[in-house]
Amino acid sequence: MDAAPPPSPDPGTAARPPRSVLFMCGMNSVRSPMGAALMRRLFPRGLYVASAGVRKGEADPFTTAVMDEQGIDLTRHRPQTIEDLEDTNFDVVITLSPEAHHRALELTRSMAVSVEYWPTPDPTLVSGSREQILEAYRAVRDQLAERIKARFGWTPTGN
Repeated sequence: MDAAPPPSPDPGTAARPPRSVLFMCGMNSVRSPMGAALMRRLFPRGLYVASAGVRKGEADPFTTAVMDEQGIDLTRHRPQTIEDLEDTNFDVVITLSPEAHHRALELTRSMAVSVEYWPTPDPTLVSGSREQILEAYRAVRDQLAERIKARFGWTPTGN
């Protein structure tokens, strides 16, 4: 799976992340929970991050495994839809699949929200050995991390 290059940050938006970000994909099982967890890890303060799907899926063990490799625990993640969210007021909605993008654009009719489409491969479509499948999930995880860093102007902090 070739990862698309991260977008160039917009100087006006890269200076600081918004206060609330929603990641959306088809079933909130793979891409959107990865994006939300990575965003929380990279920007741990002053930011509300959630994820949702167009439809409710099932938790994905490969997602849990590849995120665990990064020290991120997704064992408590339960897929949900946009309708399941308690708060739907977000500054930015990042859509990771075509169906999520169409659903998010519907939100712009009733709320002032910025919607960004980040086409992201669906690793559940990959077949092969367990290791080949895990590699597809890792590629998505790593692509999302790079896009988040580029889009929101992440810089490493000294420890």
